[in-house]
Amino acid sequence: MASADIALFSLQSGRDFAAAVAAHLAVAVAEHEEREFEDGEHKIRPLESVRNRDVYVVQSLYGDEHHPLNDKLIRLLFLLASLRENGARRVTAVVPYLCYSRKERKTKPRDPVSTRYLAQLFEAMGPDCMVTLDVHNLAAFQNAYRCRCQHLTASGLLLDHYLPYLEGKKLTVASPDVGGAKRADLFRQALERRLGRAVASAFMEKRRSEGEVSGTVVAGEVEGRTVLVVDDLVASGGTLKRAAEAFERQGAEEVFAAATHGLFSGNAEENISAAAIKRLAVSNSIPPFRLPKTLLQDKVAVVDAAPLIGEAIGRLHRGGSLTELTP
Repeated sequence: MASADIALFSLQSGRDFAAAVAAHLAVAVAEHEEREFEDGEHKIRPLESVRNRDVYVVQSLYGDEHHPLNDKLIRLLFLLASLRENGARRVTAVVPYLCYSRKERKTKPRDPVSTRYLAQLFEAMGPDCMVTLDVHNLAAFQNAYRCRCQHLTASGLLLDHYLPYLEGKKLTVASPDVGGAKRADLFRQALERRLGRAVASAFMEKRRSEGEVSGTVVAGEVEGRTVLVVDDLVASGGTLKRAAEAFERQGAEEVFAAATHGLFSGNAEENISAAAIKRLAVSNSIPPFRLPKTLLQDKVAVVDAAPLIGEAIGRLHRGGSLTELTP
């Protein structure tokens, strides 16, 4: 790949992941300046020319101990605008974990539709394309943006991780709620293709009101089976814990779990430690900095998504197909 033709940026907070993506592309992460001011404002600018170049900005949007989520968001928006203003031929925002994706519809009177508001902010900065990884609601993502959208999935990476654990076992792929049933079923179909045999399905009832979650009914084949619970996101881990315990009560022999994004907020450490799951696999779209090393060693596996993101960027740059990246 001609390095003079492509440029890859990230915020300082996302540089480690971006460097791994850049290594897959055999390019260097482009240099930029993030300057802080005493009143809390900042400025951000590229330190190399982007004129007539194909530019990609790789940055997940989550809060950490150094930068609140909304600080990262505005920095990313300003960087995108600066790249466009400085003559980039094409600007693509690659946001593996896209914030505010869980609030994609009104559930109560006068509720915001944050997914759409976020899309309007991005669109105002002028990117040619938005790329994300396993967004919470794909239809909402695709309908919110007026620029080109590309959606990637980490299912293949998570499948590769779990195949050695699943060989020769009676399997069920389950969703922890009805809303994620389609996602889990696509994962189940991909697993069937990999194994060359049938895999059953199941899901669990889940109701949420005023922040309280309820529902314990399980539908599907669970008894005497290895159950793999599939979701897009683990936040506090409460949903995962309830689902694993429900499947165990229904006679599951063992329960594994897979989710693309590990936020691990709130009492996630307690919930995951206590959950009736044997193993949880997540990608590094969000580094698991909130979990202790002992839990990461014993129960939580982190799968590298950087090669997938790098391959997607390479294909976008060459005008190739991203469909082939879906398992």
